[in-house]
Amino acid sequence: MSKIFVDACFGKETPYTPVWMMRQAGRYLPEYMRVRAEAGNFLKLCHNPKKACEVTLQPVDIVGVDAAILFSDILVVPNEMGMDLEFIKGSGPKFHNPIKTEADIDRLIGAQEAASKLTYVYETIELIKKELDARGGETALIGFTGAPWTLATYMIEGEGTKTYNICKKMMYSNPALLHKILAKVTEVVKIYMQKQIEAGIDVVQIFDSWAAAIEPGKYDEFSWKYMVEIADFLKEKYPHIPIIMFPKGIPAFLDKVYGNFEVFGVDWSTPMSLAKEKLGDKYVLQGNMEPCRLYSKEATTECVEIIQETMQGERHIFNLGHGILPDVPVENAIHFIKECQRVSKK
Repeated sequence: MSKIFVDACFGKETPYTPVWMMRQAGRYLPEYMRVRAEAGNFLKLCHNPKKACEVTLQPVDIVGVDAAILFSDILVVPNEMGMDLEFIKGSGPKFHNPIKTEADIDRLIGAQEAASKLTYVYETIELIKKELDARGGETALIGFTGAPWTLATYMIEGEGTKTYNICKKMMYSNPALLHKILAKVTEVVKIYMQKQIEAGIDVVQIFDSWAAAIEPGKYDEFSWKYMVEIADFLKEKYPHIPIIMFPKGIPAFLDKVYGNFEVFGVDWSTPMSLAKEKLGDKYVLQGNMEPCRLYSKEATTECVEIIQETMQGERHIFNLGHGILPDVPVENAIHFIKECQRVSKK
C-alpha cells in the first residue's frame, strides 16, 4: 500500500500535500491528558507501550493528520545510557547526574546495551503499526531521535538552558571531551534508529532542537556531521526509509547543508522562500508555519496560502515550524490540517 506521506518524502507526485504537526500527540488534546493521567506521569506514559500507542493514534483520528509520529521523548536515549532522568512539573526534564568529566562519559552504557534497553519504544512501534495496518495501512509512522548535539546539551547541562554556557564552555575549552560525548551518543542513536526501523517505522526524523545555540562556523563540527553520520549509516542499510533532518534556527547557514537524506525541515524563523532557493532543488522541504498562528484560524489560513504560493506545488510537506503549543484549541488544529489539504489539492 502506497503511503502519501512516504511518497511525498521521496518527492513523488501526490494528490495533495500531506501534513502533520510536531508534538501533535500532546497536551492540547483532552484525550491525551486523560491517558497521561491514567499512566501517572509523562515518563511512565513513554514506558507504557499500550498507552503510548493510544496517544500516537489520537491526532490521526481526531485531527486528521497524514502521518502518525511515535509518542516518546528524545531523552529516553541518555536515560537508558545510565543517566538519572526526572520530569519535574513546571520546570521540565532534569538529569541528576550531568556529565562533567571523562570518567562520567566512561560510565555511560554502551551503544548495543543502551539501545537494547529501549524495548518499550520498539513494542510501542509494533502496536502502532498493527493498528495502522488494520485501518488500511495508508497512514505512515514516523520514528525519531534527538540529534547528538541536542541530547548532549541536556546531558552536560543537566536540564534545559537558555545560555548553553556549560556545554559551550566545554566546546571551546575542551572540544575533545565534547566530541567524545557526541561520538558515544551517535553510536547509541544509530542502533536505536535501526531498531525503530526494524520494529516498523516508515520514516525517520532527527530533531536538532538546539541547533541555533552553535555559531555558524562551528555547527558542522559539533552537530551536523554527526547527524549526517547517522543518516549515512541508516541509508546504507535501509534506502527505502526516508530521513527528515530538522535543525531549528539555522537560516544563516543553509548554504552549508549537505548529506544523504530526503527531507529538510524548515523552522518558522527561516523564510520558506529562502529555504526553497537554497535547498529546494536538493531536498523535499517540510514546514514551516509559526505555531502561534494556530491561535487564529484567519492567521492560519493566511500562512497556509502563502506557503502554498511559495512552494507552487513543488516538493513539500506541510508542518509547523516547531511544536504545537498546549493551549491551542483542537478545532484550530483541525482547521490547519484541512486548510493544508484544501489549498494543495490537485
